[in-house]
Amino acid sequence: MTSAVTSTPPSVSSADALKAALRQLDGVILGKPGQIRLAVACLLARGHLLIEDQPGVGKTTLAGALARTFGLDFRRVQFTADLLPADLTGISVWDAPNSTFRFHQGPVFSEVLLADEINRATPRTQGALLEAMEERQVSEGGVTRILPDPFFVIATQNPAAFVGTSPLPEAQLDRFLMTITLGYPDPRAERTLLETGGRSLSVRDLGAVLDAPALLHMQREVDAVHAAAPLLDYLQLLARATREHPALLTGLSPRALLALLSAARAWAYLVGRPMALPEDVQAVFPSLAAHRLPPRDPGVSVPDLIAGILAGTPIP
Repeated sequence: MTSAVTSTPPSVSSADALKAALRQLDGVILGKPGQIRLAVACLLARGHLLIEDQPGVGKTTLAGALARTFGLDFRRVQFTADLLPADLTGISVWDAPNSTFRFHQGPVFSEVLLADEINRATPRTQGALLEAMEERQVSEGGVTRILPDPFFVIATQNPAAFVGTSPLPEAQLDRFLMTITLGYPDPRAERTLLETGGRSLSVRDLGAVLDAPALLHMQREVDAVHAAAPLLDYLQLLARATREHPALLTGLSPRALLALLSAARAWAYLVGRPMALPEDVQAVFPSLAAHRLPPRDPGVSVPDLIAGILAGTPIP
């Protein structure tokens, strides 16, 4: 690409702080540098993150470590079948001495909300997150209340085959910028866990490397990462490839394409570049597309389809 670049790379202070944050996260979630960087890119892009995997592989630990490392207010909600929407968003209670209703904020009014095992809740409660995730506000009793900025939802999800799970609807899935899977640790990381008795997984003693104002500054710098016309051409070619693929029910929507651009900018920023390149798109594309591309045949491997789309789409 030969287009002029008018933006600037991450400032020295931002770059140093990001490196320190990544080092700390790498020390907590062992052997998962790729997933950690995708999660941080999702945060930098103002997205929301869905972590899909079986229990016990570090989903909740990653969520807590991200919040503590970035110095953000953190709340955790365990999603269960009896969780009500008001338990999440809050409720107005009659204040008799003042003859008025007083709103009691729910846990959604936090900078980082961990929706743990989100697919164990009913569809009604899952839907209560829709407005919050998309509009970053909550409407209750005819009053609209703005959520904190930054606002980052991290949801964990157990495999659909597990007992007591309700699949997330497509509209809910589309609100997540990325989906990642942690998987089992590699033998070296697992051995370290055994030798330390799992103490390396504790997030209680983690210090804040950044804070909310620093994160907001980084997010504005991400917005300034340059995207040249050929890169936009590449995004459109990828979108067309998904929409015309015979094995997929639907392709990427325009909203998903905007999300892909934001994610690619965040990845370029994370590696210290002032300009998003096709390799940045390729780095985030699988995590962005996996939950947005339903196959016609449930037995088909979506990762394989995505890999084929990337391999078969020419770079302008």
